Amino acid sequence: MNLPDDIPPSPRGQPDTLQAALFGLCPECGQKTLFRSFTGFADTCRACGLDYHGYNVGDGPAAFLTLIIGAVICALALTLEVTANPPFWVHALLWTPLTAAAVFGALRVSKGALLVLEHKNQAHEGQLADNGEDEPE
Repeated sequence: MNLPDDIPPSPRGQPDTLQAALFGLCPECGQKTLFRSFTGFADTCRACGLDYHGYNVGDGPAAFLTLIIGAVICALALTLEVTANPPFWVHALLWTPLTAAAVFGALRVSKGALLVLEHKNQAHEGQLADNGEDEPE
């Protein structure tokens, strides 16, 4: 498999971002140790000892996914209503579990992708630079 010239190959042992996000792989060693529960990160990698506490994924993926998936589900529900006019219980039975499954499934992948990208880009929280000058009084 040939990579384009502008994409550097991954260092040995480090998985690609999509692969790591989909399978919960450690961004450092590639072992399946990123999650301790379905959407909860482990404290550290059991294989290489990478500390996952230093990464700040936050709640952004949850809000973003809820809005996007909610819009898609609403569009599908409205389309079904206009075309087939089913009873209300069909909507409740169909869209409630589909929405929950889509949000939770996508949440795991998006949280994993953000953590892997933070690791690969060596992202840190913003800090004010100390230029040695005192602030004016």
